[in-house]
Amino acid sequence: MKELFLDGLSIAYGFAGMLCCMAYIPTIRDLYLHKIISANATTYLLWTITALITLLYSLFILPDMKFIVISIANFIFCSLILFLSIKTTKRQIEKKGSR
Repeated sequence: MKELFLDGLSIAYGFAGMLCCMAYIPTIRDLYLHKIISANATTYLLWTITALITLLYSLFILPDMKFIVISIANFIFCSLILFLSIKTTKRQIEKKGSR
């Protein structure tokens, strides 16, 4: 029974990780395609730092492949949104300044 529970939990963790990564897509789409600032850069800076710490933890302390893959994906998505948010904000500030 315990083994079945742990197997189910492992599968659920994998799906939850994929679902979390998919949740970043609307924000990326807003920033990249529509140039809509839909992400707070300060928040994503903090989330990117914590995602980096989690990634390092997964690589050096808890070397579980599923955890590593999800940590890498989370770090990449947070970093991408941070980059796009800063770039979009900078572009809009420059646009306002040239008027």
